[in-house]
Amino acid sequence: MSSTPSKTIADNSDKLVTTLGRPRERIVKSAIELFRQHGIKGIGVDAIAEAAGSNKMTLYRHFGCKDDLVCECLKQVSSEKERIWVDLEDAYPGDPARQLRGWVDEAAQRIFNDLRGCDLVNAAVELKEAGHPAQKVIMDAKKAHMQHLVELCRRAGVQQYEQLAQALVLLVEGARVCGQSIGIEGPQQRLEQTCEALIDAFSKH
Repeated sequence: MSSTPSKTIADNSDKLVTTLGRPRERIVKSAIELFRQHGIKGIGVDAIAEAAGSNKMTLYRHFGCKDDLVCECLKQVSSEKERIWVDLEDAYPGDPARQLRGWVDEAAQRIFNDLRGCDLVNAAVELKEAGHPAQKVIMDAKKAHMQHLVELCRRAGVQQYEQLAQALVLLVEGARVCGQSIGIEGPQQRLEQTCEALIDAFSKH
């Protein structure tokens, strides 16, 4: 008989539990990892509480329901990813053109190093129920990231900066799907070269 998610969790609980930190932090950290491993609908609050070294009563004291926990996890994931803009500025201060190419490099590395894909996109695919609160969290996060990228393209001196930003996002999101569906040898291997060529083409106008 194949092992169930709960058995897998129990076997690996020492890896998932953060012994330091408050219960809320442990619950969110464990939930993020378990959602990545098993999907949001594939894991329950009992397993999350156990992996966090807590209990269901404590979980519900911090989060009114599982949907609230899902939203908090997605917000934290989004916040972590948005640090890229600060990191790019630190790496290439005052050079938006180089920062743009750094964004491409970072996106490619994420795709190549983690075939599970984007947490936000995976959640959007899984949580299709009309009015699910996570949908707004996902949409707001994706819009904010796009706005940052549009502004970076503008500061890099690209005249058609909105079109470039949209095209780059389409390439990156498509590459993620290829990585998940085709594997490491798929066409996403040419993501960086394709994005670089696109930036060069837009920069000439």
